Amino acid sequence: MKNINTEHEYREQINQEGLTVGIFTTTWCPDCKRLDMFIDEITQEHKDKQWFTIDRDEFPEISEEQTVMGIPSLLVFKNGEKVAHLHSANAKTPEAVNEFLKDL
Repeated sequence: MKNINTEHEYREQINQEGLTVGIFTTTWCPDCKRLDMFIDEITQEHKDKQWFTIDRDEFPEISEEQTVMGIPSLLVFKNGEKVAHLHSANAKTPEAVNEFLKDL
């Protein structure tokens, strides 16, 4: 999974033709740590998608632009457009994340 370090990298990632899943997170978030425990298995099951992480605190403008209010949040992009958003309250279990991804 790619870790975003610049806004340019972020723009490149979301402008892919295929589906790209961005995980908005931070270093201090307990729910993000919980997500870390199972997200690798999920990314392996969904290799048809590009995956990246972005620290909400390092990129507050991007988070605001994408209406990321809570973390962790999973956003799905295609050709630069957000096509789906799994809000933090619903991103706490592997079952919830898989349910979200299966409909894409």
